[in-house]
Amino acid sequence: MCPDCEDVARTVLMLGYLALYADGLDADQSFVEAVGPSLAASLPEPPFGTFPPGHDPVDGSAYSGGS
Repeated sequence: MCPDCEDVARTVLMLGYLALYADGLDADQSFVEAVGPSLAASLPEPPFGTFPPGHDPVDGSAYSGGS
């Protein structure tokens, strides 16, 4: 197992819990907006080859398989 896999799995789990919390009726949206990007920023870059060549997640289409 890679040395960072446990940390990545824990971070992804926390992002999932945060998403569930954010959908709750009494969720503090300021907390969600502060913590969510921080958790996401702590994830490592995806391995090379995860996305097709030329894929730009910022400027690309919402569905990379579309035209």
